[in-house]
Amino acid sequence: MYQNYAQKYQQMSVQTATPIQLVIMLYDGAIRFTKAGIEGIREKDYMKANQNLLRAQSILHELMGALKMEYPIAKDLAKIYEYMLYQLIQANVKKKEEPAEEVIGHLKELKEAWVQVSRQAGQAATSGSGRELSV
Repeated sequence: MYQNYAQKYQQMSVQTATPIQLVIMLYDGAIRFTKAGIEGIREKDYMKANQNLLRAQSILHELMGALKMEYPIAKDLAKIYEYMLYQLIQANVKKKEEPAEEVIGHLKELKEAWVQVSRQAGQAATSGSGRELSV
């Protein structure tokens, strides 16, 4: 019963989130799954490691697919995402924690940048500046 309420809450959160909030949620998920993959490697539970690292890779693919390539920063983000995908594959194939730990560091940095963008967008909206933010 509790799980049903949690699922409904999560579904409503996604449905009512702004595009920036959705990006932040994706980063949170990628971080969570990468950590779980590292845990699987440490525990020598390679099925757990594989499943979670693949989930993190799927999120990175979603982030790549959402990039609007007409913006110059999108090309840079695509390269970063590709590098992180490569590192997650290396962690999964070689069952090594280090490449996945590096990915967590990058994900946290990128997430923090989006949190800052979200704060600035919120401030702009409350100040009535009239500027829109494209994601």
